[in-house]
Amino acid sequence: MTRPEGSSKGSPAPEGTRPYLLGGNWKANGTLATLRALIAEFNAAGPIPANAEVVIGAPFIHIPECLSSLRSDIEIAAQNCSLTGPGAYTGEICASQLKDMGVTWVILGHSERREGFGMAGEDSDLVARKTKIALAEGLKVMFCIGEKKEEREAGTTMDVCASQMKPLADILSKEDWANVSIAYEPVWAIGTGLTATPEMAQDTHASIRQWVSDNVGADVASAVRIQYGGSMNGANAAGLLAMPDIDGGLIGGSSLKMDFFSCINSVP
Repeated sequence: MTRPEGSSKGSPAPEGTRPYLLGGNWKANGTLATLRALIAEFNAAGPIPANAEVVIGAPFIHIPECLSSLRSDIEIAAQNCSLTGPGAYTGEICASQLKDMGVTWVILGHSERREGFGMAGEDSDLVARKTKIALAEGLKVMFCIGEKKEEREAGTTMDVCASQMKPLADILSKEDWANVSIAYEPVWAIGTGLTATPEMAQDTHASIRQWVSDNVGADVASAVRIQYGGSMNGANAAGLLAMPDIDGGLIGGSSLKMDFFSCINSVP
């Protein structure tokens, strides 16, 4: 599908640095009318910083509209994909179909799917297997991890994050990691207005990077991007993105308005 032209970007980020990754997760929000109005605003916004990559995670039904109308320097993600390939799987959408449409990313393991909203939920093994399938089909993956409030208070944040990452480390090759970002989203800060301080977030991001170094490899740990998710907005993005191990954000509510570009323009 042919994409509309985007505003021109400057030179790419210097070799050896991690370009910032700003993802917008629209979740199950929007009508065609509100979507088209938001796309028009995004298309009219200024250029995206040269050292930033921007992705919108749209609802499945709105992906075609985004692909045909949204500026081409914003990539499109799905918010999920199935554990299956093509076939007799009613209601499922598989990674190869997303890739065929022109989708380049998929968000996997979000806490709202891990918890399941009354369903069985998706455990870490299942999310890791979905990730492997998506990568094999040529998609890039934002892999979400994060602890609940009681786990943070109990001091088990890294135990939780490690348990969510271990099945991924077990199933991926080192080469696979080039197309994976880790989105650290403290569950207690998603959609609540609460945000980890930059120092709190940095401490956890540094621990996640050390875990990747110890369990996958120092080279992968140095290259992998770790996004912060949890009520990032235009007011707090600069402080978060200034931290050395925070490589972007996975942004919910603020991605549904022009505040998303305030986050994008907070990239150092």
